[in-house]
Amino acid sequence: MTSRPAPIAIVGMAALLPESPNLQSYWRNIVDARDCLTEIPEGHSWSTSDYYDADPSTPDMTWATKGGFIGKVPFDPIEHGVIPVALEAIDTDQLLALIVARECLKDAGINPDASDWNRDRTNIVLGHTSTNELVVDLSARLQHPTWRKAMVRQGVPDHVIDKVVADIGQHYPTWQEQSFPGMLANVSAGRIANRLDLGGTNASVDAACASSLAAIHYAISDLQSGRADLAISGGTDTLNDIFMYMCFSKTPALSKSGDARPFDVDSDGIVIS
Repeated sequence: MTSRPAPIAIVGMAALLPESPNLQSYWRNIVDARDCLTEIPEGHSWSTSDYYDADPSTPDMTWATKGGFIGKVPFDPIEHGVIPVALEAIDTDQLLALIVARECLKDAGINPDASDWNRDRTNIVLGHTSTNELVVDLSARLQHPTWRKAMVRQGVPDHVIDKVVADIGQHYPTWQEQSFPGMLANVSAGRIANRLDLGGTNASVDAACASSLAAIHYAISDLQSGRADLAISGGTDTLNDIFMYMCFSKTPALSKSGDARPFDVDSDGIVIS
């Protein structure tokens, strides 16, 4: 006779999603059937004026003009134990995950800063993509020899080349001590475990579009096996820059109509959010 797995309970939740700065607004948007996909917002990391072309075959361009975007989120580095000078070297994904993890504990009735709960028996398992925006930006900054050689071939004077290279470099974060851990997607769970002093397992799971479900699966397994009494789990993803749009444009997988309709016979692709 097979024994049933031990039951688990969801005791707290938190969310930070497009048009949903908190869990309450997330549920409200569902109840109101609100479409939270929008045009590429002004001031985003890329604009359609630079990258849009209706022809799918145009190199280095996308036909997409819509997606799901998170608005500006206040972040207090001191509250989350982050050195202010290191902020530009830490990916947005990691910083926002710190906020949501603390909110999740609060929703469960746990004060993240208190000492009256068992941190040693608390796990954190997160699902995410294999890369993040900071990886793309830091890699782009290393292309300065290519920029320089191209200008040399075009006969640009050396003093102008130096100015142009410096000017382009200003558009990317600088490499520093925190850059390596700050760009790694798998550090998101570790940073939360470190800042909240969690003694259980901290791990990251990449199962493509099923990453969140995979993370929750492993978190539940830890609870049912007795390896943890409390587990924080879910998905993190803030990679909706032009790099990811180009990936899905050239696959091609992006919706031509700009609407995600997974259960519709007329569905024509996905929308990045």
